[in-house]
Amino acid sequence: MPLHCSSMAIKASHNLGLVKLNNKRKFIINHVGTVSFSKTHHHRISKPIGCLSKLSQTQSFTVMEDPKRLSLSSLQSMKHTQELETAVRAVQMACSLCQKVQESLISKSSAVVQSKDDNSPVTVADWSVQATVSWILSESFGSSNVSIVAEEDVQNLSKAKAAGVLEAVVKTVNDCLAEAPRFGLQGPKKALGTTEVLEAISRCNSRGGPTGRFWALDPVDGTLGFVRGDQYAIALALIEDGEVVLGVLGCPNYPMRKEWLNYHHRYHRIISKLTPPTSESWDKGCVIYARRGSGEAWMQPLLHVNKNFLWPNSAKPVRVSSIDNPSLATFCEPVEKANSSHSFTAGLAHSVGLRKQPLRVYSMVKYAAIARGDAEIFMKFARAGYKEKIWDHAAGVVIIQEAGGVVSDAGGCPLDFSKGIYLEGLDRGVIASAGANLHDKIIRAVDASWDSSSL
Repeated sequence: MPLHCSSMAIKASHNLGLVKLNNKRKFIINHVGTVSFSKTHHHRISKPIGCLSKLSQTQSFTVMEDPKRLSLSSLQSMKHTQELETAVRAVQMACSLCQKVQESLISKSSAVVQSKDDNSPVTVADWSVQATVSWILSESFGSSNVSIVAEEDVQNLSKAKAAGVLEAVVKTVNDCLAEAPRFGLQGPKKALGTTEVLEAISRCNSRGGPTGRFWALDPVDGTLGFVRGDQYAIALALIEDGEVVLGVLGCPNYPMRKEWLNYHHRYHRIISKLTPPTSESWDKGCVIYARRGSGEAWMQPLLHVNKNFLWPNSAKPVRVSSIDNPSLATFCEPVEKANSSHSFTAGLAHSVGLRKQPLRVYSMVKYAAIARGDAEIFMKFARAGYKEKIWDHAAGVVIIQEAGGVVSDAGGCPLDFSKGIYLEGLDRGVIASAGANLHDKIIRAVDASWDSSSL
């Protein structure tokens, strides 16, 4: 909400604010303290603080919240506690579902992969996760209180030629929901029928927007990575009045040893089979989550088979890397050239002084890598005509911000989740960084080289 010039104090969440003064970008950390401005100019500031109109004299804005007082135990008394816990449990279940489907895809070469109208792949897991999460949220909060924006629809699944896939989806959903009590959730009293599963999928028909409350779900982000046995993510975020208030990322194949990120996951799986983990070890897979304004992001291991989920499930805090020297930083980008210009990011990396080879990873696992401190920069510059969708970014953005990082478009503006299913008004691309200094260097480099690019 815009603030009038006479406003003297505002409450701000603990993500990094982006301030543009006299055409120069400055990134400020919105923790306890004072933010001051001293010249008569238009000032553009990110949503967490609001929009400031002309300031003719020095104005001070006291930031109200103290992040040091916020800990895991204090989350219990804060807003969105039930929503966060339910979302984490639902994503844990979705990870378990996806692991089973992926093993089936790889070991049996099962023909459960379909193509959507844009020729991108969609699997039994995509539809099954969407149906499962939709059902859980509706049962937990009441279907009339739940609005969901999600990637998949039932159009292709309802076709006659997809009858075998639909049957597999119904079975997969029921097998997953039968384990709901193990995750601390209430399952259905009897198995869902085909109609009920289709209804759960099609219930995710919200178009988002600037007002109200809705969930944004990407049931399997990085489906191509999923079918190849590589990285993928389950992403769930809650958006209120255009602002992401919580985000959960499930990364079933994310290795706990970050050096494994430099190898194709299939190779990691072959090596790991030589030294199989014990039932209690945490060798791969995690769920990372954060709540807006907490100043914290947390990571849980995936729930082991035959174990029951007890909150907070051995969660530990994660924080972005402290590296701000470009020559030491690692940057992530999409695997597929169709999703981002590798040549442009390569030139950009060189001009900034990034010396390490890029870490090319499928899906929003890239956001998890920044939040965990395993990489410092994520850059994505899609080709002309491509429109970013909110479910591909919402959960990852709030997690990085609460872990201490910065996310903006290439113009330094925060991503806008209030315009429907697309990130409308996006300036050139998306940049996520571990810190303000790195972020500013990347944005300046984009400005300097953009006119010579072919994007």
